[in-house]
Amino acid sequence: MGAIRVLVIGASGKMGREVVRAIVNDAELELVGAVDRMHVGKDAGLIAGIEPLNVFIREDLAAALQADKPQVVVDFTAPASIMNNLHLVIAARLHAVVGTTGLSRENLREIEELCHDSGVNVLVAPNFAIGALLMMRFAAQAAKFFPHVEIIELHHDQKLDAPSGTSIKTAELILAGQNEPANACVGEEKLPGARGGEMGGIRLHSVRLPGLIAHQEVIFGGEGQTLTIRHDSLSRESFMPGVVLAIKKIGSRPGLTYGLEELLF
Repeated sequence: MGAIRVLVIGASGKMGREVVRAIVNDAELELVGAVDRMHVGKDAGLIAGIEPLNVFIREDLAAALQADKPQVVVDFTAPASIMNNLHLVIAARLHAVVGTTGLSRENLREIEELCHDSGVNVLVAPNFAIGALLMMRFAAQAAKFFPHVEIIELHHDQKLDAPSGTSIKTAELILAGQNEPANACVGEEKLPGARGGEMGGIRLHSVRLPGLIAHQEVIFGGEGQTLTIRHDSLSRESFMPGVVLAIKKIGSRPGLTYGLEELLF
């Protein structure tokens, strides 16, 4: 079998450039297309800070899908564009790996229906870092013993959605694993939102600052003790083994897969 042909949407972004480098460094993958609204017409390799690849950034996704003939499309763009992108990708009968966050439950249901109708496979992952997946898994285990929990997620100041997809996924796993429901006391908020958002009795707090990449801590409280489970992505390289794994596996995962952990555990 030859290398898997991959097209990257959002190839000029910080994550997109990292994905381009990861694909080039894996002998089982081949970058055949790059799409972005920035740096149109420029070589994707040069934009990613590596050697020229003779793959030039296009603005028109539909045209790129037809001309470049990828087998898998990777999307790291923005919540406002992801559904339009997926409609085009699925209509072209191509598999997709989605790292764009901000998708709603309604969006996921729509993607699932599109996959069912077309026979296309899509993986949507709130986080591609293996350590982050372990953090969520450990939190779900701890939830059986600690019903009181709050989540603090910290990201760079360019992140467009809050709370993060990782914190929402973590809360879902905790709620599924609890023996008794969470009941976070809010009290009087002297400033609206001071106690964060609420999901099933779990309080979620979002921090956005320059200098951060992606970080999360899950704090459990019990009688006379606390338990903190924390993960830190110190560079975007931390996500690449998961992205590469998803590209290689998505062809054999029918329908919608939500969460990279479905490929690991």
